[in-house]
Amino acid sequence: MGSETRVLDALRSEIPFDADADLLLTGEVHAGLVLVDLVNGFCTVGAGNLAPCEPNKQIDRMVEESTKLAKAFCARQWPVFAFLDTHYPDKPEPPYPPHCIVGTGEENLVPALEWLENDPNVTIKRKGCIDGFICSMEKDGSNAFADWVKKFEIKTVSDLVVLVVGICTDICVRDFACSTLSARNIGRVPPLKDVVIYSDGCATYDLPVHVARSIKGALSHPQELLHHIGLYMAKGRGAKIVNSVLFDSENEP
Repeated sequence: MGSETRVLDALRSEIPFDADADLLLTGEVHAGLVLVDLVNGFCTVGAGNLAPCEPNKQIDRMVEESTKLAKAFCARQWPVFAFLDTHYPDKPEPPYPPHCIVGTGEENLVPALEWLENDPNVTIKRKGCIDGFICSMEKDGSNAFADWVKKFEIKTVSDLVVLVVGICTDICVRDFACSTLSARNIGRVPPLKDVVIYSDGCATYDLPVHVARSIKGALSHPQELLHHIGLYMAKGRGAKIVNSVLFDSENEP
């Protein structure tokens, strides 16, 4: 057993969490899907400073699972909200190096999801900071995400829910979930009840300690470790974490 595996096992034993019940989406369930930053700059090999340098199983799985869900939602004409990390050269985002700069292609959807741009069920929101909920705030005081929730009256049989997938589990996904839950708690995103994060639909980046030590100012970022921590912290803030998303066979499009 390698040292990284031992550390991960030790962490999971110290901060374990139980996944919530599988999310079953039936004909009576009208849920909304939120895609967080499935852009080339984070997901496509060699696409930029924060993209994987080589194929990455966790990221590839996240893209595959997110694509399956997006197709399933759009086939049922259920609403989808896609955040795309997008920056301008004169507005850095420390401590991260330049990434997803306008015009580079890094800021665009991964090839498997490019079709979303032309789907009528999809709302696309470009964001210039980590937290998508914050970036949804408009100058007139409205919030594009909150307006989307209200417009589609996202609901399940008894509660209202959004399903969240994307990258990075411990950064943009977690921050969005936490801000949305805080807003829910003070009645700012009615009629939202629950934020559900699909574990296999999320991923984070990998920066091993030996690599980080060779980059001035860089912090190591072990992928599996921080994926677990991201899910743990989101659950601690009130998000539901599920390991499976199921669709009622009677509601096939």
